[in-house]
Amino acid sequence: MDNTSASLLEQLRQAPGQQTWSRFVRLYTPLLFYWARKLGMPEADAADLVQDVFTIMVQKLPTFQYDQQKGFRNWLRTVLLNKWRNSMRRRGNAPNTGPEGLSDVADPQDPEELIEAEYRDHLLSHALDLMKSEFPFKTWKACWEHVVLGRPAAEVAADLGIVVGAVYVAKSRVLSRVRQELRGLLDED
Repeated sequence: MDNTSASLLEQLRQAPGQQTWSRFVRLYTPLLFYWARKLGMPEADAADLVQDVFTIMVQKLPTFQYDQQKGFRNWLRTVLLNKWRNSMRRRGNAPNTGPEGLSDVADPQDPEELIEAEYRDHLLSHALDLMKSEFPFKTWKACWEHVVLGRPAAEVAADLGIVVGAVYVAKSRVLSRVRQELRGLLDED
């Protein structure tokens, strides 16, 4: 199942502003690096490959028609693999067609590879980091400590000098905003 936000892709197609591109880049850079590392690329070469893929995205996304049946991440992975193969050919190092390098990247939802839970964790982590500045420090800290670190609400409240109910309110506010930010990225359709 591909959980790419159709609304994000539509924003990139219709009105690709700096903020929308920044969000796209922040969400997909770690995934692209993950795939590049699975190909055994050194860090510098992986960075070049990821940059090349984003260059292609800038060119292709304004006319890209999202097909939920085919999945955006599958298309993105194909773009990365094709760019990698082309760079290998130019260097005179044709990639193996056998399962060695490409099977590690072939299916990001394979339990042996980038499973859906790992992808969700990545998105959630980045969304939380991006939204940190949207909340007062105590609100953010209360949610983080209670939800992410699993600390009891009473303990978090005591540390922050707030009432226990405020921890639950903070949790509700932050998680509501996270759900709003990730709508379409994590929905099960």
